[in-house]
Amino acid sequence: MALEKDFKPQMLKDHADATGLRGNNLTFLTDLTREQLYSLFTVAEMLEPYWKSGISLLPGKVLCTMFFQPSTRTRFSTETAMLRLGGSVISESDPLHNSSAAKDESLWDTLKVVSQYSNILAIRHTDDERVLADLPAAEVPVISCGYGNITHPTQGLLDMYTTYRALGKLEGVKVLITSPDLSRARSGHSFALGLARMGAEIIYSGPKELPTPDLIMEKIKSTGAKCTVHNDPTSQEQHDLIAESDLVYLPGCSVPKGLGERDVFMERTANYYISLEQLEQIREKTGKIVGIMHSLPRFEGEFDKKIDDTAHELYFKQVAFSVPLRMALIASMVGVD
Repeated sequence: MALEKDFKPQMLKDHADATGLRGNNLTFLTDLTREQLYSLFTVAEMLEPYWKSGISLLPGKVLCTMFFQPSTRTRFSTETAMLRLGGSVISESDPLHNSSAAKDESLWDTLKVVSQYSNILAIRHTDDERVLADLPAAEVPVISCGYGNITHPTQGLLDMYTTYRALGKLEGVKVLITSPDLSRARSGHSFALGLARMGAEIIYSGPKELPTPDLIMEKIKSTGAKCTVHNDPTSQEQHDLIAESDLVYLPGCSVPKGLGERDVFMERTANYYISLEQLEQIREKTGKIVGIMHSLPRFEGEFDKKIDDTAHELYFKQVAFSVPLRMALIASMVGVD
């Protein structure tokens, strides 16, 4: 290796600046280049030692979170990330009842107002078309923490980062995204968009009548990534798809309990169930340990809980990696001085 003039110790600020995220919104992962994404992962690795103890990078900065849809992991990890960076959080977990949205304030006006109190916003909303239309009202960067059924980029990022840390690469990794309902699998779609940008191969399997939205497929195709779709696979076909993959991603269902769409999801889970025995058969035959990822919460009947205590389990590791990743994201979007 030849010596270079610019050789010097790493600076977190340099990598944060290289993400190109300062002052910008995060909506779709295909909006970022491969180099920007790797810069973000470098920042996350540099912050990993501080994900529990904290580091004073953003003192005096304020994050405002507004979740128009229930959340545990996304909200808590986003808020924890800001606190670990030395910033502060103002939060509303039920704005439809506890904010002026209950008085019929428009989302445009809400974004305009809360921008005055904070340096960065984190929004989850059920209506992706509405929030995308009103985003220009925000005067500070906005993190999408889930818009409708379309996009959940911070989940996609932490899934990518977990994969990167587990396998040491993203290029060439083969990921099966499978669900009884791909039409509402926003976490899986965000993961797919990021994987496509990084040169991974994506395999979708699910029912023909509940397909991946056209917008997502168009964005994946625009990257030139290899992506195949398998509709209504038989048990053997599904087994073969799992066997040829490095990771299997289960995006779960974000529809609240008791609604018709959730009932449809649960009725179909048996067709896509993953057992530990199945994974062990694949490992014995191929020597491959297929990782199982899930955006959580999980439901009975999706996969074997005995997987929890094996090398196949990645879903709880995703939760742990979410904090340094979101620390890196917030620091990059607000800016490190």
